[in-house]
Amino acid sequence: METVNITTPMIQLDQFLKWASILQSGGEIRFLLDEKKIFVNGILCTAKRKKLYPGDKVEIKGIGTYLIKGE
Repeated sequence: METVNITTPMIQLDQFLKWASILQSGGEIRFLLDEKKIFVNGILCTAKRKKLYPGDKVEIKGIGTYLIKGE
């Protein structure tokens, strides 16, 4: 599991994936959502603008698992 630090109290899923250099553009997220590959805290995520907070765990099947950490 990789830890990713954010500098704000909250970050949207699409922004997080770009911030963590997991995706190159926000548009790429649609493919992962359509393929049901993104889970937030173990629950399938279907919203690209899902709000994420420090302590949340994002798992992307076939890519990796990321723990969000705040300042």
